[in-house]
Amino acid sequence: MKRFILPAVMAATMTVSALPAFADAKTEAYVQKNANEVLSTLNNPELSSKERTEKFSEYMNEFADFDAISNFVIGKYSRRFSKDELTAYRTAFRNYAMAVYENELDAYRGEAVTVKNSVDRSATDSIVNTVIKRNDGRDMDVRWRVLGKDGSYQVVDVALNLDGNLIWLAIEQRAQFIALLDQNNGSADVLINKIDGMTADMKSRKRS
Repeated sequence: MKRFILPAVMAATMTVSALPAFADAKTEAYVQKNANEVLSTLNNPELSSKERTEKFSEYMNEFADFDAISNFVIGKYSRRFSKDELTAYRTAFRNYAMAVYENELDAYRGEAVTVKNSVDRSATDSIVNTVIKRNDGRDMDVRWRVLGKDGSYQVVDVALNLDGNLIWLAIEQRAQFIALLDQNNGSADVLINKIDGMTADMKSRKRS
């Protein structure tokens, strides 16, 4: 399955593990609180599937900066799309991103997110390392890229340890989207149709 999903500051992501950790307590607390609220929505047995998805989307819209994410994954094309094309693309991307996040995190519902440590790349740019604990011992490492300023924070990328490989979702998708645009003369319609198809396929597989 192709895995999904933020600003140009992501370029040096792979070097982060070599940097010293300064443990930004406020950023860690932000991730701890909000990531657990997101998971609690997936865990709530009183919500129908539709209600859970709607509530999950509300939390993620506040937790993640989807405009920054969507711009990052198409690189230079974010400046080449018309206003209407960019709006349509962002809507399609947001729907797809929500489906991917829900699908990945849903596999770990019933558990909690615990912060391990954090790395501050600058005064406004941090990576928070967490683990989603499971009773069966299949804990999952998740890293959250957070940008913060004046006490306001938002997640701009997530790295999941999938089958032993650490995958930064936005960076993974960026390579696929830009390649598709390069091959199709930067066509927004081609990209949007591709994203809509991926979203429909994911939802179909989830229902089955």
